[in-house]
Amino acid sequence: MSSSILEVTDLRKHYSQRRGLVSVLTGQGRVIPAVDGVSFYLRKNETVGLVGESGCGKTTIGRTVLRLTDPSSGRIVFDGRDITNLSRAELRPLRREMQMIFQDLDAGLNPKMRVHAILHEALTVYERPSEAEIASRIRELLEQVNLKNSKLANFPAELSGGEKRRVGIARVLAVRPRLIVADEPTSALDVSIQAQVVNLLRDLQKHLGLTYLFISHDLPVVELVSQKVAVMYLGRIVEMGLAESIAHQPRHPY
Repeated sequence: MSSSILEVTDLRKHYSQRRGLVSVLTGQGRVIPAVDGVSFYLRKNETVGLVGESGCGKTTIGRTVLRLTDPSSGRIVFDGRDITNLSRAELRPLRREMQMIFQDLDAGLNPKMRVHAILHEALTVYERPSEAEIASRIRELLEQVNLKNSKLANFPAELSGGEKRRVGIARVLAVRPRLIVADEPTSALDVSIQAQVVNLLRDLQKHLGLTYLFISHDLPVVELVSQKVAVMYLGRIVEMGLAESIAHQPRHPY
């Protein structure tokens, strides 16, 4: 799959649940398969939607393919490189290329920092640009996410939900990623704002050549942004196909 940017093979993530004194003392407990043998791939500049009810393992997959969570087994290949067992130090240079938009609107937004400082910090994580370059990039980021310049002086608590989401997206774009895992990016937003966020993500993909793994429990939203859709149930992908087919002619009863 030479055009694939992400290949996931037989991915598993299990958690141990320890209850009672005996389990704690012996270190034994029930094993919970949050992700159980999942395989899929993403081509460059493509969106694959991951849909399913809460608790089915969607977010765990997203975090694991980015190596924010270590897999129990399986294989994760990013842009031709096996990253399954890379150390934190080895992963660091790749972090800027693989980013996540978290479901929580406040994730990554320091409540004690103004928007300008939040973006300034993001721009200096992997590089040491001049202040003039930073100012130029901040203007560019605001334009990309359709956010007014006046919002730079605001603290996160002074922003609406939609504005927080835009700042979060700008923060991710600051490091120029190639792959973005978008975890329920429209949840907790009004319907009208959801549409704006969906359109924004589509425009960004078109102009920046981004690849998305789009996670949601809302199939109509997933259909709008995705070329392919994977349906999850109890830690497994039970159906995968073109977005239109999954939305209107599903094979699986779930």
